[in-house]
Amino acid sequence: MCIELVERIYVSMELNPILISVIILCILCVLRINVLFSLMISAITAGLLANMSIDRIMDLFISGMGQNSETALSYILLGTLAAAMTHTGLAQILSIRIAKFIKDNKYLLIAILVLISMMSQNLIPVHIAFIPILIPPLLPLMNKLKLDRRAVACALAFGLKAPYIAIPAGFGLIFQGLIADNMTQNGMPIVKTQVWHYSWLLGFAMFVALLIAVFVTYRKPREYKSLVSNIDLNQDTKLQKKHYITLLGAVVTLVVQLLSGSLPLGALIGLGIIFGFRAVSHKKMDFLMNEGVGLMGYIAFVMLVCAGYALVLKETGGIDSLLNSVLPYIQHSKLLASLSMLLIGLVITIGIGSSFGTIPILAVLFIPLCSKLGFSIPATVVLFCAAAALGDAGSPASDTTLGPSAGLNADNQHNHIKDTCIPTFVHYNTALILAALVAVYFL
Repeated sequence: MCIELVERIYVSMELNPILISVIILCILCVLRINVLFSLMISAITAGLLANMSIDRIMDLFISGMGQNSETALSYILLGTLAAAMTHTGLAQILSIRIAKFIKDNKYLLIAILVLISMMSQNLIPVHIAFIPILIPPLLPLMNKLKLDRRAVACALAFGLKAPYIAIPAGFGLIFQGLIADNMTQNGMPIVKTQVWHYSWLLGFAMFVALLIAVFVTYRKPREYKSLVSNIDLNQDTKLQKKHYITLLGAVVTLVVQLLSGSLPLGALIGLGIIFGFRAVSHKKMDFLMNEGVGLMGYIAFVMLVCAGYALVLKETGGIDSLLNSVLPYIQHSKLLASLSMLLIGLVITIGIGSSFGTIPILAVLFIPLCSKLGFSIPATVVLFCAAAALGDAGSPASDTTLGPSAGLNADNQHNHIKDTCIPTFVHYNTALILAALVAVYFL
């Protein structure tokens, strides 16, 4: 009976444009085809399978890019903010202090990087902009410690992902607000301040996965060539006026973002403080903007292309087809329903590269289904959060993987797919699926 069920589901899904497109995307990325090219090829494939004309596909693709324009602008401005921190010397001072503090303890270095990446999500929302600045100067120290960079990639991915799932501040408040709004709109009312009461279980599961990655999977020493200049530990690390102004700019960026809900506005005002109080000379403004584009421009453009890809996927009708192909078989089983929702969420998020963008797609059918099957609100929250978050860690088009790779590959010794995407995919997606399935029966 189970074999027949699997066969029927397979037959109904095998020509699904989204499923095939995501598989092609993953294969192309594993073959080390550029992510931008991979996304475009996969989008065209999905459109052609849905019988769209090539003109229609490209029109959708280009128009869809505008949906991530705010995100792209945020990354460019945050990149400029990060570049300003570098030119004031603040990032270098932080790197030196970290190097002096940890001495030869690689696990302490990993713990510090986890805390910094968590703060970039909830306290000072520079997101991944800190990575290309802070990580490259630390690479010689990692090489000396023979630290496997896959463990560092997992640590950074944890700090970029777990906080928005479990902590109601910064990006977490946005994510949990989307969860609450979409649940309420689809028949399960909940206040966004209640979401973290249940979603913290997923954060805890990811923490366990992080421990496994650091202390078990990637604990063995790994050799790298020393291709980046060492940190000068004798350099003066005393904070000056310009450093305090830069810190003030970062804090104001956070406050404005929380009050206005606009990250670009917060970054703009933060930069205004840095330039206005002359922590950085006005003459360097154009140079820093160019450097900000250099730091974050590629990732910003990938996010734009991801939005175009996502719109093509939506317009194929493949999402409804994907959901409807499994609904007849799961309506009487909580376990099958939970597993199916998680796997569908995984496929969609890998393709779109955004947990935030996946939420409205999944909510329309998943929330009514959870209600029909008698899921409690706490169980639905955990299941819905996990289904949306799955794939963010491991997707080649996600900032959760693009960010760590941007820093760790500064000396061309860290592969985006093999050393970031695959390790984070295996550890965190496994943890989220298991935690969600367990939560269904205990909440």
